[in-house]
Amino acid sequence: MAEAELISSIVTFFKRVGITASDVGFNVSSRKVLQEVLRCYSIPENLFEKVCVVIDKMEKISIDEITKELKSLGMSEEAINELLQVLSVKSLEKLEEILGAAGEAVADLKQLFFLAEKFGYSEWIQFDASVVRGLAYYTGIVFEGFDRERKLRAICGGGRYDHLLSTFGGDDIPACGFGFGDAVIIEESLSLTYPKIVTEVNNFVLNLLLKEKELLPELSLQVENIVCALDHHLQGAAAAVATRLREKGQSVDLVLESKPLKCGVQTSSTDKCTKVDIGGEF
Repeated sequence: MAEAELISSIVTFFKRVGITASDVGFNVSSRKVLQEVLRCYSIPENLFEKVCVVIDKMEKISIDEITKELKSLGMSEEAINELLQVLSVKSLEKLEEILGAAGEAVADLKQLFFLAEKFGYSEWIQFDASVVRGLAYYTGIVFEGFDRERKLRAICGGGRYDHLLSTFGGDDIPACGFGFGDAVIIEESLSLTYPKIVTEVNNFVLNLLLKEKELLPELSLQVENIVCALDHHLQGAAAAVATRLREKGQSVDLVLESKPLKCGVQTSSTDKCTKVDIGGEF
């Protein structure tokens, strides 16, 4: 659920700066897809992160080079061929045919695409099994934003990393997030307005310009609406309500967990919220 709202927040930003689904899209997959394939061929878990790093190079080096690097990690030719076959899949239905419906990878991805429809950004996303993200800490859903014309490097990327905090000595808690390539976004935005002009923009300079022209917006920290679902099956409906409110320019805190009614009321009191929208049976 959290990954679905992250992508929704990015899509909302793009819409507000004039970027549409015909300009930008998202490739989505899950690290668990790769884990399930490697598990079938008894590939040791300690090789998983190294395999991810190799797979992340697929758009940068040839398949022959990818195969060579995977062999150097100790993978058999049969395992490599099966892995490359799965990574070429661009359809969630086809992935389900290969891996079956019982695994976590397919279940997580189906839930994400279901919620994407409820949030209203289905046209922005597509399944691509080759997306794994090169960083070692990802543990589940991963995604990358790209421009449709493929002229720019990755616009943004992120996913789930449930074990990241323990890397720094903390306790593991479920977590996910994303990072923007802001220079790429500015270039994309300008190219829509001035397609014949090649422009290099520094974000620091842009920030100074906005301040000088008194155009830098002041953002309110107050939440106007809190939307929460009292039942897991109503998360899609809650996502749809949150999207409609945000499209009207209102700030919304979407409660991701299915919690009792009193939790929504307590949250609204803490955040000084003016309205609480609750879905469920009373």
